[in-house]
Order: sequence, then C-alpha cells, then structure tokens
Amino acid sequence: MSQIAMALALSGITFLLTVIWGAPMIRILRMLRIGKQIRIEGPQRHFVKLGTPTMGGWLVVTSVVLVTGVLNLASILPELDVFGNSILLPLMTMLAFAFLGALDDWRGVRTSQKEGIRARWKFPAQAAIAIGAALVLKYGLDAPDLYLPIYLGEIELGIWYVPIAAFVIVSTSNAVNLTDGLDGLAGMIAATAFVAYGVIALLQGQVFLVRFAFTVVGALFAFLWYNAHPADLFMGDTGSLSLGATLAVVALMTGQWAILPVIAIIPVSVVLSVILQVLYFRFTKGRRLFKMAPIHHHFELMGWSETQVVQRFWLVALLATMIGIGLILI
Repeated sequence: MSQIAMALALSGITFLLTVIWGAPMIRILRMLRIGKQIRIEGPQRHFVKLGTPTMGGWLVVTSVVLVTGVLNLASILPELDVFGNSILLPLMTMLAFAFLGALDDWRGVRTSQKEGIRARWKFPAQAAIAIGAALVLKYGLDAPDLYLPIYLGEIELGIWYVPIAAFVIVSTSNAVNLTDGLDGLAGMIAATAFVAYGVIALLQGQVFLVRFAFTVVGALFAFLWYNAHPADLFMGDTGSLSLGATLAVVALMTGQWAILPVIAIIPVSVVLSVILQVLYFRFTKGRRLFKMAPIHHHFELMGWSETQVVQRFWLVALLATMIGIGLILI
C-alpha cells in the first residue's frame, strides 16, 4: 500500500470510529452537565448555545490516541512497520495540552465563579510543556531547525531553537483557542492545516508523520459532524489548546514552521485582531477598532450569519494553504 493510501485509510478509519463514539460522548457530557458558558457581551444569537456540551476535544484526542496506540502496539511485529517513535512527541504534546485545557473547561463550568484557570498559572504551564517538547525536538528527534522558501538548505539556530520552538507551540495553541468561537470554525481551520503539513511531511518522506497528521484530520472531520451549525458539541479548550500545540509540533518536525503563519492565516488574524483591539482601546481611551474581537465576532455584528463567517474564513484558509505549500515547492 502506498504511503498516501495508508494515510487516507487511517483517516477514514479514525473518522468512522470517532463518529460512532461521538453520540455516546455527547450523552455523557449532558449527564455530567458540562455545558458551554456564553459571554454576556457577545452576539445575542449565541445565547441559544448556552448549555451545549463542551470538552468535545476529548472526542478528537481519545480517537487519535487509540488509533496511534493500537498501531504502535501492532508495530511490535516486525512485518508491521506502521508507526514510529517520532509521532510520540506530537501525541504526548496533544495529551498534555488536552489535560490542561480540560482543567480549564472543568473550572469554567463547575466552579462558582464560572472561570477557567487564571492566566498567571495557565501560561507557565503551557510554557513548561512547550519547552519540554522543544528540547525533545532539538536533542531527541534532531528535527531540522528551519527551512525557508527559496533558500536552499537548513538554517541552524543553535540553542535559540528551544525558546523559539516553545514560543511557536504556545502561540499556535492560544491562536487556535481564540479561533474557537463559531460552530465548525476551529475544526475546519485545524483540519486544513493538518492536511497541509501532512502533504509537506509526505514530500519530505516523513512517513510516520504523514499518517499521524491524517489520523488527526479523520478525527477532526468526525468532530465536525457534531460541531456543524447548529452545534451539538463544542471542542472547548480541551480541543483547541491541544490541536494548536500539536499542529505547531508537527510543523516544527518538518522544519517548515516559517510558513505556519501563512497556512494558519485565520488563527494569526484572530490573534492580531485581539491585540489591535486592546492597543487601540488603550491609546484612544475607550474607542474600539472592531465592533468586537476576535474578528469573527466583528463580522457577525456586521450582519454576516455564523455560517457565512465560517465558510468565508475557511475559503481564505484553503487559499492560504495552497500558497503555503506552493512556497516550499519554489
């Protein structure tokens, strides 16, 4: 079986398993009353989503862990070279950020204040996990430091690779987290980005990484089955933090992380909109640059329907993905 055929087969298998597991999981979350809290200052139409089950990121994470785990057990047999040690890092990163996000989600729905983990605890925890992953990338997997479009050969970053890689992981994790505000948006953007880096890994001959990326894509497509508007399930921080961090690790493993802001143009734009909104608000003493940040809510308040925002953002993401892959082929 060719490598791309194997990757697509894994994606399909993961999709089917995740769709089957999705309905029981939603029932369990409803029984536990783990429901979404809605921002008072947000678009009024979002109030109908109050109480929709969240922490749906576990639907993606558990499926990816089970499929990769089974394949790694199978690879003990010499004739079954299915997965490799290289995918253990993105898998462990996904699990670590998923547990952090789950704690944040749990506090948000179960504590009396209805607030997640405070930033002064959350960011150090993210940084610690990211630094650990960066050290493994540099000294364990010997991942390429950096490739740039047009420039031939690897660019050596030396010891600076570790803090830069950690920053990429934390920033991408939080960027995807901020993007998770509309039904289907974060899932579609993340799936598109994982397809892009799956293709890049294929071009580099990183067989195991290709399979892992498409396994995540299959799980994300299944999640979108339940997250399509009107959503029956939200991914919560459990999903968004873990998917963003995992995407960053996959990008770093290919060495093509410089084009990540292009491929992930929507999360990058979302983060920039929040930064610009805060800076503009402070410098103008209370005026707003956007009707609301993140920017997807700005377009909602302009009159776009939720479906229009998601579909148009996804079209931009698809175009950016094609440009990103094109850049590495120059």
